[in-house]
Amino acid sequence: MNDRYSRQELFRPIGEKGQQLLSEKHVLIVGVGALGSASAEALTRAGVGKLTLIDRDYVEWSNLQRQQLYTEADAAEKLPKVIAAKSRLQAINSDVDIEVHIADASSELLPTLVETVDVLIDATDNFDIRFILNDISAKYKIPWVYGSCVSSYGATYTVIPDETPCFYCLVDVIPKTTMTCDTAGIISPAVQIVAAYQVAETLKILTGNIEAVNRKYKTFDVWQNQHFEINVEKMQNTACPCCGEQATHPYLAYENQTKLDVLCGRDAVQIRPPKAIQYDFQALQSKLEKQGNVQCNPYLLSYQTDTYRFVLFQDGRVVIHGVQDPQQAKKIYYQLLG
Repeated sequence: MNDRYSRQELFRPIGEKGQQLLSEKHVLIVGVGALGSASAEALTRAGVGKLTLIDRDYVEWSNLQRQQLYTEADAAEKLPKVIAAKSRLQAINSDVDIEVHIADASSELLPTLVETVDVLIDATDNFDIRFILNDISAKYKIPWVYGSCVSSYGATYTVIPDETPCFYCLVDVIPKTTMTCDTAGIISPAVQIVAAYQVAETLKILTGNIEAVNRKYKTFDVWQNQHFEINVEKMQNTACPCCGEQATHPYLAYENQTKLDVLCGRDAVQIRPPKAIQYDFQALQSKLEKQGNVQCNPYLLSYQTDTYRFVLFQDGRVVIHGVQDPQQAKKIYYQLLG
């Protein structure tokens, strides 16, 4: 046990002092799917003091291809991901304090959990939560590491409050896409590359090596052998509502949250984004028609499966028929639209 971290301590930028710092730090990971499970395992093996894990989902068979903490038994039992993750992580390193929450990562819950957090890791699959994380980071001065992957693509960026542009400052350079893992698939190497970058950045911050943090927006396509970095240093905006001089942290406000309404008597849930969103119906149709029946006109797109019907309107409003549980509806919404 005494030499458990010996190879990590031999790495000069960490050393014994950095290892001691790691053992005193607290990391919150939002989402314990592909990225979250990879980051959680790496940080547990590295000897971080405490991990807090948040995820609302359970283990499914389709997860096993890339979500490395889970087993066939977890999928068969439909165990909540955070419960299965905690069991595996504690078996890997019993010294790490693992706190879990089977919950939606909302603007109500997240601020209650960050008092002692040193780094936030984004392992989600939607921009709503990322903007909430961004506001929490700016408001409470907690660094956060963004990560995303789909198909063979991946991207990552580290936000250091008061030092780097925040995530909202970069909205015009972040590629917009309707691709999700459920429409375009994903290969595990893309996951592992993003997670490796996220964990490396987290280790730099936790061990006091802030000067080593990559301040650029990094993206890649592992299948096409393409890697890019965008210098975003000059994109910091003093008028940014999230991190600017007069910041209001808008994504922590109720009016800027995605709204869900159960439509009584219709066996349906309506989801309204905070602002009108215009989707490319033609591009979305070409992705969805591989999995189900899609009908499209100038006003709406309808996607029918064996269990539900998903109707997307021009302004981004969605009605999901055949569903009454808002959380199930939200899961379908993010699976299809990201």
